[in-house]
Amino acid sequence: MCTAQTSTRWICNQPNRQASKRMFCFPYAGAGASVFRNWSNQLLPEVEICPIQLPGREGRMAEPLFTKLSPLVEALSKALLPYLDLPFTFFGHSMGALVSFEVARFLQSHYNISPKHLFVSGRQAPQLRSSKPPIHQLPDNLFIEELRRYNGTPEMVLQNHELLSLFLPILRADFAINDTYTHTNMPLNCPITAFGGLQDSGVSLTDIAAWRYQTNSDFSMHMFPGDHFFIKNEREQLLLLIAETMYE
Repeated sequence: MCTAQTSTRWICNQPNRQASKRMFCFPYAGAGASVFRNWSNQLLPEVEICPIQLPGREGRMAEPLFTKLSPLVEALSKALLPYLDLPFTFFGHSMGALVSFEVARFLQSHYNISPKHLFVSGRQAPQLRSSKPPIHQLPDNLFIEELRRYNGTPEMVLQNHELLSLFLPILRADFAINDTYTHTNMPLNCPITAFGGLQDSGVSLTDIAAWRYQTNSDFSMHMFPGDHFFIKNEREQLLLLIAETMYE
């Protein structure tokens, strides 16, 4: 759950009066804003961390889930507008990388607003077609096996029928967003930094490097030890790189 002092439907943040910039954090499939709850303690004091809370999870459990990216991006982009009065950056992991990228493109094309930097993590560049077949419509037993391969859903959840009844609809909706995504070409004007896991069997170094074609500005990439969820074990080093980049 979101434990921040203030929250909106879309943004779960702890206000920072010293902040001179904001970083919006977009969660991976099945996750909510709480996965970023400790990031404020490890980033720059002048950065206000603003985790994104998508419908259908944590404090928004009663709201309908999005299964298509375009309506999600439009609704989220409009919700962010009042919070873009400070210089801002985006960070997204896995599905969150895709959502953050498309929100940045929506803001650029509709409002002529761009983040100062886009940080994407654990996802192949959007112009690349996945070699894996869609999984969001698989029967439960096969869908659960695919979730195990991603190594992002705790085994205690996968073996608990009550928890599964809550999480499977969320995960199916999020994977539907990924599975039905169609890319159109419109590079961003802001710099992009892409992160990947060296042992991520689903996202290769080449997949990460291909993000360079999604910006008209500077591009950099960093690979970390670990699988698809390297951001958990390598969080300190990841945030250090983000902080160094934001200081530039």
